[in-house]
Amino acid sequence: MIDRRTFSSRLLASAAWGIAATPAWAARDERPIHLLVGFPAGGGTDVIARLLADKLKDVLGRNVVVDNRPGAGGQVAAQQLKAARADGTTLFLSHDHTISILPQVVKTAGYAPQADFVNVGGFATFVNCLAVSPGTPAKTVAEYVEWVKTQQGGKGAVGIPAPASTPEFLVQLLSKKYSVDLVSAPYKGSAPMIADMLGNQIAAGVASVQDFIEYQRAGKVRVIGVLGGRRQAALPDVPTFSELGFKGLEDEPFYGIWAPKGTPAGFVDSFTRGLQKVVAMPEVAKQLTDMGLAVGYMTPRQLASREQAYTKVWSGIIKDSGFQPQ
Repeated sequence: MIDRRTFSSRLLASAAWGIAATPAWAARDERPIHLLVGFPAGGGTDVIARLLADKLKDVLGRNVVVDNRPGAGGQVAAQQLKAARADGTTLFLSHDHTISILPQVVKTAGYAPQADFVNVGGFATFVNCLAVSPGTPAKTVAEYVEWVKTQQGGKGAVGIPAPASTPEFLVQLLSKKYSVDLVSAPYKGSAPMIADMLGNQIAAGVASVQDFIEYQRAGKVRVIGVLGGRRQAALPDVPTFSELGFKGLEDEPFYGIWAPKGTPAGFVDSFTRGLQKVVAMPEVAKQLTDMGLAVGYMTPRQLASREQAYTKVWSGIIKDSGFQPQ
């Protein structure tokens, strides 16, 4: 029989071994996780990040803090992720623009997603759309084009959340198809762009459905066309651009979370399982769906495949447009 003193000694030794064997990231679980967001507070991506962060905090048992680092279409935040310590305290929530588009349209992005980042998990796809301001009379794409031709001398500015983005290429396609001179007006995110639209400072804008949906419901803007291969549940009466004759724009962009290269696999596995649980929560799924997202958890491998496929599609579109990296 083991006496109490021997038992206590063995218990302490076992505990000490357990502490020594615990990975560094797990031993610091009390430290907050900073979730970088490359766009200003108040925009669609920020709202999504804050919703997920609040639920992840409870599931993971760690505080998750949204850290807005707006600038250059998410480029600033992506560079911040690359420079961050790979210790499970810094992650990046973003969508297709920063991950798939931006590295193709700038000469030096300062990061390469496949080389510098680790895929943690995806949680939704979405579509971009064209909307008009309350002072613009058009209710359809055809009416908007006619208004530009007859009332604006064939010229018009269209707001976009970031330069050299999917919205900018859509503006180019619209201009070419309808023989009008539409010029992209880049903003630092969707929030300031929509603010100008609400004030009738700019007649139209292109952004994600989740950026516009609440203003659409309130009658403050009118969404007149959506990308993607199907009409959106949140906007069932709005036609797709495919229906309007734009082919090749059916592939849907995505939302995901990334970590710096070298982040421990144990942390990535723990976080992505937590993300899966949060996305499966009915209240979270409903809120994301109401924002215009198609909710669906993606494993790190599935997110990587989605990223590669989307990048390939838009590589062709960018090349065909004649756009030169800047």
